[in-house]
Amino acid sequence: MMESIATASKLFCCFVFVSLVLNCFNDFQSDAELLPLEEVKALETISARLQIKNFTVNQSFCSSGRFIINYPDGVANVTCNCSATVCHVTNILLKGLDLPGILPEEFANLSNLQEIDLSRNYISGSIPKTFAKLSSLTILSLGGNRINGVIPKEIGDIATLEELVLEQNQLSGTLPEKLGNLSRLRRLVLSANNFTGRIPNTFSNLKNLTDFRIDGNVLSGKIPDLIGNWTKIEKMYMQGTSMDGPIPSTISQLKNMTELVISDLNGSTMEIPDLKGMINLKFLVLRNCLITGRIPPYIGDQLPKLKNLDLSFNMLTGEIPPTFLSLDIDYMFLTNNLLTGVVPDWIPNSKKSIDISYNDFSPLPSSYQFSCLSSAVNLISVNPPTNNSIDWCLQKGFPCSTKPKNHDLFINCGGEQTTFEGHVYEENKDRQGESYFFSSSEKWAYSSTGVFMGKNNASLVADNKFKLNLTDDNLYSTARLAPISLKYYGLCLRKGNYKVRLHFAEIMFSNDQKFSSLGRRIFDISIQGKVIWKDFNIMNETKVGVGITKTVDVDINGSTLEIHLYWSGKGTTTIPDKGTYGPLISAISVTPNYKLHTGLSAGAIAGIVVSSCVLLVLILVALRMKGYLGGKDLEDKELRALDLQTGYFSLRQIKAATSNFDLANKIGEGGFGPVYKGVLSDGAVIAVKQLSAKSKQGNREFVNEIGMISALQHPNLVRLYGCCIEGNQLLLIYEYMENNSLARALFGREEHCLKLDWPTRKRICVGIARGLAYLHEESRLKIVHRDIKATNVLLDKDLNAKISDFGLAKLDEEENTHISTRIAGTIGYMAPEYAMRGYLTDKADVYSFGIVALEIVTGKSNTNYRPREEFVYLLDWAYVLQEQGNLLSLVDSNLGPDYPKDEVMNMLSVALLCTNISPSLRPSMSSVVSMLEGQSPIQAPVIKRNSLNEDMRFKAFERLTQDSQTHVSTFSVDSQVQRSISMDGPWIDSSVSIPSINEVRDHSSSSKLLPDLYDVNLE
Repeated sequence: MMESIATASKLFCCFVFVSLVLNCFNDFQSDAELLPLEEVKALETISARLQIKNFTVNQSFCSSGRFIINYPDGVANVTCNCSATVCHVTNILLKGLDLPGILPEEFANLSNLQEIDLSRNYISGSIPKTFAKLSSLTILSLGGNRINGVIPKEIGDIATLEELVLEQNQLSGTLPEKLGNLSRLRRLVLSANNFTGRIPNTFSNLKNLTDFRIDGNVLSGKIPDLIGNWTKIEKMYMQGTSMDGPIPSTISQLKNMTELVISDLNGSTMEIPDLKGMINLKFLVLRNCLITGRIPPYIGDQLPKLKNLDLSFNMLTGEIPPTFLSLDIDYMFLTNNLLTGVVPDWIPNSKKSIDISYNDFSPLPSSYQFSCLSSAVNLISVNPPTNNSIDWCLQKGFPCSTKPKNHDLFINCGGEQTTFEGHVYEENKDRQGESYFFSSSEKWAYSSTGVFMGKNNASLVADNKFKLNLTDDNLYSTARLAPISLKYYGLCLRKGNYKVRLHFAEIMFSNDQKFSSLGRRIFDISIQGKVIWKDFNIMNETKVGVGITKTVDVDINGSTLEIHLYWSGKGTTTIPDKGTYGPLISAISVTPNYKLHTGLSAGAIAGIVVSSCVLLVLILVALRMKGYLGGKDLEDKELRALDLQTGYFSLRQIKAATSNFDLANKIGEGGFGPVYKGVLSDGAVIAVKQLSAKSKQGNREFVNEIGMISALQHPNLVRLYGCCIEGNQLLLIYEYMENNSLARALFGREEHCLKLDWPTRKRICVGIARGLAYLHEESRLKIVHRDIKATNVLLDKDLNAKISDFGLAKLDEEENTHISTRIAGTIGYMAPEYAMRGYLTDKADVYSFGIVALEIVTGKSNTNYRPREEFVYLLDWAYVLQEQGNLLSLVDSNLGPDYPKDEVMNMLSVALLCTNISPSLRPSMSSVVSMLEGQSPIQAPVIKRNSLNEDMRFKAFERLTQDSQTHVSTFSVDSQVQRSISMDGPWIDSSVSIPSINEVRDHSSSSKLLPDLYDVNLE
């Protein structure tokens, strides 16, 4: 009814408007300036094509210069420029009038037009090429319509154009290069269309741009360096474009920026770019951009106007900078990162909207007041699971504080308690949620993150604004919204398989042929961390106001179900109003697919117990007689005692994934055992590491590797999905790395080698350094890896480096200066002080990294490359070439002649610095990262060699190898065997385990070599 009244009101106003105009013309026609006949005809045609009712035009149309009528949601404004004898139409604004017609090409006949604004209507058709005739046009705004086709390249010929606004239409194709000719262009707004291809290089000429928006298009390629030319830019929006990172360093030149919003990039990882000069920045959004490293402190003290900071869904490490205390900020979203350290004491009690959930912080002190019932500062899931007094919602996975007992769940998202299909749906009507967490008696909970851009303090519950005729008014009349992320949790659920039903109905758009019906809501739906429905659009499945249910079966192996709805920057954002986007859900139901236990009689239970006891006794007697008891426990005590913080897989799952460990799926072999590729039932590709049943050393490594890596998360560490401990099978399940190991990529068989260009090699080297810096300095556990080598560096599909094989890793206690331990590692990569004396610090990893860095530059294996008989290792030859000033002759010939010599020389210098004979002169890994990225100078010591030192230094390692083979039974793979091991698999284990020097002092000559090993001159 209200819609009909509004429509009638608009038509009446139009009628009044036209009547007044005609009266005016009749009164003043005798002496008024006249509109040329061709323009009268053009206006008549435009009126007919746009279906403007009761619109009459004659030559006296412009006698008063301007006619304007303001409507509740729009405006009609026609402006003329009149001389003594003639008038011309210069501006036409028909905004928010729900005009249903086709975009007329007759606008081109109004040759004096300076502005066309037809935004927020229901206009269809394509953009006419003839618009290029409008040589005085400065503004062309067609946003919020149904316009399709491509942008005609001829638009690039309108040299006077200053604003081109085409957002929220159905345009497609590539962006015309000729748009780069619009040197006067200030606003280019193209969001929420279907454009493809790259941003043209010609856009570098748009040096007067102040506003550039291209959200939600399907573009390709990297964000181009040319954006550095837009030095006048104030607003830049690039959300959900499918473009690749990293964000170019040239962005630092954009000093006038007030709103920088980039999200959901693909490609390689990066660090936060240099934004120090953007002192006017108010909105900084770099969400889900594959950002690693630490948060720069300057964000806190050099961006004084910052009000909205969103760095969520990245891989940021380190602590929240202390400078953030000085931020006068309204919204701060740091959720879903890898941040560590102590939560700053100003955050839990803040009155601002702050979300730091899903990180790796230290446990909160008891003095912090945090409630798992509801909280406006979101701190959930920031600690590992534990049995101490930490609140359940602060622990990852939300462990149940009691035995899981729930088996179903019904929530009316955003609404009152109601009954639907015989089930009572609980109410969930809180309207807040910028950084909000709420739980209902350890049965279910939800977490909401984000603020609607341009609509602060908006309600996060949708109502039936347009009075739609809903399919079920009780369930679908309201819905919960979220600007970015909305997570619902089923808590304390019994293990088993469940049917999850998600109910949706779009109630924020109209179901008529008006502007308010043109919205497109697009978001992703994940369950248990896996994306089930990508780019889900309710209106692609059903009509407005009509409910739809999406159903999926889910296994609950722990006790928590997670349903995640995430907005990835796609779809419209201002239809019908600002802030209409992001996830929307009406209701959730979860029911078991298993039969519930109904209970047994006391007599039945007693009978079962007695029978079971008798059977158990018989089995134990039989096993004892067979000799299986007392030392032949199939699951080692070490393994049973583990309190693992990782997932579990059944042997049946792994056998199905690997086709029962089919040899065709075998991708590697090492001292630990074979490695297989597998595909889980949900399509996830995994790597399965199988412990050799004969390897006691492998058994220790299995225990150690789970214990270490289950507590670690970093983009440059291989992710452990879980393990399988069943019968005599000990299996580790990792993420699958498509490009295998760095060793195979660099010096494997010819068919396996990859052509790695210099930027890729540098990114790999920096990635390894970042991973080690995390292990040594940033993680809660300070860890020495002990076996860094090219075979233990794996490469994902984008050739990002990830460190693997933590079987030999050791905890580095902060109060200890070093660890004296049994020697384990790989000959040729072990630091001298560790190989000879068992003296272990994190500097041993630094030495190994230096060797790997040398291999990355040269493309040669340290242990296999011998340019001359007198040189044992590649490192030895590198020192010779350094003295000769010819270090660059080591560079891999596959790089060709055009590599950046300064960067290559820097990496070689860092490699030699890391392999210094003295541990104290080796840099920390954080310093290595800084040097490789050019942020700090490299000061490598000069090492003077003489023939005696040279000979003894490397013969020490050869004799160490011989001694270890003679006296240590666990040394099963030596440096010669390493050369023959297959390079097909990522986990190639050629490591050695040697007792400490004290254990072999009486049987080895290693200690006698120690003076020779350190007999070098340092300057």
